[in-house]
Amino acid sequence: MHRAATDTCAADCVRQKGSAVESGRLLFRLEYDRCACPVATTPRTLRMHAEGNSSLTAAALRRTGRLIETHACSCVHIISRRQPGQCQTSLPDDNKPTKRVQCPGDAQIPILHGEEPDRGASKGLTLELAAEALPTASLQVSISLHKVELSVGESKFFICTAIGEPVRLEWFNPLGERIVSSKRMNLQKEASRSRLIIYNAIIEDAGIYRCQATDGSGHTEEASVVLEIYQKLTFRDVKSPQEFRHGETAEVVCDVISSPVPVVVWYYQDKEITEEHRSRFQVLPNNNLQIRQVTKADEGVYRCEASVEARGEIDFVDIAVVVNVPPSLSVFQQSFNATADYQESVTFTCITSGSPDPLVTWHRKGQQLEPSDKYIFSQLEGGRSMLTIRNIRQADGGTFSCKASNKAGFQERELLLKVFVQPHITQLKNVTAVEGSAVMISCVAEGEPLPDISWRRASDGQTFVDGDKSRDGRFEVRGRHGKSVLTISGVRLSDLGRFDCEAQSRIGGHQKSMFLDIEYIPKFLTNHTIYYSWEGNPVNISCDVMSNPPATMLWRRERFTISEGTPHMQIYGTDGKSVLEVTPMSDRDFGRYNCTARNNIGVRYQEFILAQADVPSNPYSVRLSAVSQRLATVTFMKPDSHGGVPISFYLVQYKELGSMDWRDVKSHSVQTTVVLTGLEPNTTYEVRVAAVNGKGQGEFSHTETFQTLPIREPSPPAVHGQRGVGKAYRLGLVKQDDGGMPIVEYIVKYKTDKEEQWMTKLVPGANDFAMLQPLQWNTRYEVEITARNVKGLSEPTFYQFFMPQKPDITAESLFSGLGLGAVVGLGLGALLLLLVLVDISCFFLRHCGLLMCITRTLCSKKTATSGKGKEMEEGKAAYLKLPLKEENGKESLKPDTIEIKVHSDNSIHIKPDDSKA
Repeated sequence: MHRAATDTCAADCVRQKGSAVESGRLLFRLEYDRCACPVATTPRTLRMHAEGNSSLTAAALRRTGRLIETHACSCVHIISRRQPGQCQTSLPDDNKPTKRVQCPGDAQIPILHGEEPDRGASKGLTLELAAEALPTASLQVSISLHKVELSVGESKFFICTAIGEPVRLEWFNPLGERIVSSKRMNLQKEASRSRLIIYNAIIEDAGIYRCQATDGSGHTEEASVVLEIYQKLTFRDVKSPQEFRHGETAEVVCDVISSPVPVVVWYYQDKEITEEHRSRFQVLPNNNLQIRQVTKADEGVYRCEASVEARGEIDFVDIAVVVNVPPSLSVFQQSFNATADYQESVTFTCITSGSPDPLVTWHRKGQQLEPSDKYIFSQLEGGRSMLTIRNIRQADGGTFSCKASNKAGFQERELLLKVFVQPHITQLKNVTAVEGSAVMISCVAEGEPLPDISWRRASDGQTFVDGDKSRDGRFEVRGRHGKSVLTISGVRLSDLGRFDCEAQSRIGGHQKSMFLDIEYIPKFLTNHTIYYSWEGNPVNISCDVMSNPPATMLWRRERFTISEGTPHMQIYGTDGKSVLEVTPMSDRDFGRYNCTARNNIGVRYQEFILAQADVPSNPYSVRLSAVSQRLATVTFMKPDSHGGVPISFYLVQYKELGSMDWRDVKSHSVQTTVVLTGLEPNTTYEVRVAAVNGKGQGEFSHTETFQTLPIREPSPPAVHGQRGVGKAYRLGLVKQDDGGMPIVEYIVKYKTDKEEQWMTKLVPGANDFAMLQPLQWNTRYEVEITARNVKGLSEPTFYQFFMPQKPDITAESLFSGLGLGAVVGLGLGALLLLLVLVDISCFFLRHCGLLMCITRTLCSKKTATSGKGKEMEEGKAAYLKLPLKEENGKESLKPDTIEIKVHSDNSIHIKPDDSKA
């Protein structure tokens, strides 16, 4: 501690300790002798000794001088001056140094009067101070408090009171500076009192505060108060929870301050952390707790407790320690396959663990995926995170990454989606080529895996694949990397049409078609170049052209172009055809006409001849065949010349021999066979034939003569049989030659093969069948049929048939001949009949059922009609005329109607309208 040495004083002088003085961080005590002898006694020498590493500052020495001046002999003078390298003091009476003290460094002794003291430092320095007795003044100063202890942040005020006639009261801080009123140090003065208020005290505010009073003569008196400031226990910004990464060395921060320095103890799970836990737990010099290789098991609440024994102060703070475990990530399946454009979906699954629970995000090509219709995210228990990719397309193929992250770190795994793509032809265009040139047709296809490409010609179905070459060498295929080129050399018109490109892989196939268009020089389609006409008869000369692109067509005659408005000529045109209508008016209109067809490939010409037409020449080789009593067939050969104009028809004339009246029969179109009808039997006729064309009728052929046959008996009829129903048999009669007269009747005779007697049945000649019944079962019959006309009987026709055994009439036999549909129909019919019978019974017995509903409906309609002013007298009939309609919904005849007669007894009768009669 501190000690002080004093000279021997008078017996009545008592040693007295002064108060502790604090200046900055220097704390020391001053020991001095207080003299009880009179003031005029010899000045006493006071010594102060500072030990240790403390430093004496000017303010400290000044405060020391003031302290001595106050408590000792009223006045102290230090009259020594600083000399380089040494310190000295002297008594006031002789000015001789009494002691030399070596001052280390740049230390200096302050001068209390007249000069501003400098700062200095001294270690182990003893100062001798001389006390001089002064007269006692009448001015007195006192402070309400002499010593105060204050905690940092607290506030305090001091009152300084002066007795006498002070003209000025001033406060000085521990640094000796006059205090000016401010927000934190406030001065309040009133007459002989002054109040010093210190707000929110800080450590630097500690020290001796002086209140100095000055009177009118300049004499001053002062009083002082010692302010000691200490720091309470304070935890500064201690965070909770504090988080650490699994496996690292954790330092749990507990920043606590106080003066003096506190003692810090750590607790975990209500147990103090001591040296026993030093292997992993250690309290650091800064009071923080260090945990080596922290694990999840170290999580919990730790208590940091601080105490100050000198004041009995104690406080604590609970800190939650959280250990974050880096994410762990695994996947069930790392590679997935899918087919594009089939609305397929693929789901990736990642399993994660960690603390806190990791946040799982999905990434592709460095970009985080966001939820959308395309990407669906889902989270399940057990740390399973799933990404579903919907509607897989080719662009979706590639690498996706699953990233799990939390405060402790992150982990990432990649998943591969391999997308198989159906072959798809992306490029195939229609191509136009010029006839005779070479053309290349390209087909580009994509897909995964890359498809094989083949070609097919639609006209004949021929197929070409990569490397193929046709027999004639015109077609060749070359392909590479999803592209195939079909090369056609010497393009022909037969190559025109559709070509199919087909891309095929093990995933599937795709086909697309293109059209090869051939451009070529105009081609004339007809060889008909000679046309016939006559004066005044218009004729159409047709020029038919096939060309690509379409050709423009012109008509010329004798190197002059025929245009619209040329007399007697008109031009009509459509695509690929131009018609020149010429109406010859004189001989000069006949001759040669030229048709010119032109397109961007080339030009072609065709010449036509318009010749004068004539009537046809005569037909020849007239023959007659199939001559009967009333019919004859005329055949002939076409004439050698049709006169330049197509024959319209042939005119056949015939008459009875010796008659002058020819009868005309026209042929059907240009057929060379004509049938003459309505002839008389046993009569001689003459016949001739002429051809007719547009110009007129040609000459007749040579006249031929023929005679019809006389009337005779008919030819035997033809017969075919068919079994009838039950014990009947149907004979079909096919009419033959009737001998020139109508058949009156057929005489049908029949009998069994075991009987001798014939049964006869007469059938009118107009019938085409005869029904024989009743017949016997299991019997063979013989039939004789004869036709008769007015001339007589024909030769008989013989026919045999067999009647089978009598069938068993059982349910099985009844339905054996019916199909399934017929049986079902019969059943439904029986059911319908039963329902009708039941409904009729309900109508009469219970007045209900469908029939009753219909009756009531009709009655209600009648009532409604009466309500509208159309009521009819009771007992009279009402008539509704309804138009008849055909099946197509159209009215057949407007006058034709049906009258529905509704009687008063609700019965309905339908009859035709009188207008139909």
